[in-house]
Amino acid sequence: MKKLLLPFITAMLLIGMIIAPTYSLADSDGSTEEVVNEKFGAPIVVYGGNLTAEQKDSVKKSLKITDKSDVQEIEVTGKDLATYLQDGDASARMFSSAKITRKDAGKGLVISIVTPDDITEVTSEMYANAMLTAGVQDAVVEIAAPKPVTGHSALVGIYKAYEVTGEKLDPERTDVANDELSIATNLAKDAGIDEAKVSELLTEIKKQIAEQNPVSREEVEKIVSEQLANLKIELSDKDRQLLIDLMDRIRQLDIDFSQWSDELNDLSKTIEDKIGEIVDNEGFWESVKNFFSDLIDSIRSIFN
Repeated sequence: MKKLLLPFITAMLLIGMIIAPTYSLADSDGSTEEVVNEKFGAPIVVYGGNLTAEQKDSVKKSLKITDKSDVQEIEVTGKDLATYLQDGDASARMFSSAKITRKDAGKGLVISIVTPDDITEVTSEMYANAMLTAGVQDAVVEIAAPKPVTGHSALVGIYKAYEVTGEKLDPERTDVANDELSIATNLAKDAGIDEAKVSELLTEIKKQIAEQNPVSREEVEKIVSEQLANLKIELSDKDRQLLIDLMDRIRQLDIDFSQWSDELNDLSKTIEDKIGEIVDNEGFWESVKNFFSDLIDSIRSIFN
């Protein structure tokens, strides 16, 4: 009888290890107090202008904003969308929200989507890529929404928050960055390419643009073709041309590409780690599936 029970006990222990919840410790009052960097001032929290009072409270909770928080709060509306994007719709409804904390030069971008179930299309790596294109750097950015949204409007809120800290963004760069975000999400959604793979593609192309400093569209097209081949990604002619057009616009921006290298390398490493985790997880779950398959076969053989 013990021999019969052993496989079941082993299986139950394995299930417990897999699904056991992870806990983290909190302060006695459940909150933490951030140290304000006086060089940049208090963090900026930008709320979507169409949030209801209840939704705003939900966003505050997600971003851990309390009455004790030393932050500056602003709103982003459709008018801001029209300011930062050439074809922005001033009547657009804005729900995505963000908190941006400036950091010292060289710290890079740290992006965190704190409500991942409610940001349905844009990943943290997509945000990071677009922010670099727009000129946003050296900041911790947390993004939240109170209900499922694509996440595109959060980028406009981040632009506004960044400028409130005293920086000035180039409207041409913010417009190109928005196009980049749209193309990234379309490739993931319509072309069926894994989101991490899309971010890897955009990052690697921009790394090559920074290193090679192409002077013509033809040279950009060559870089795009090489990276598509390296990553084994196939695109339709339409998507391929959209990608080439985007990267050619990036080439022509007023960007010091020599300063991009470290940030792009950091982003590339983050994406590689994420892809590695996905592969490892797939291998893990395959081993779990095989374990239970073997377990069932063993039980069948016992009773047969």
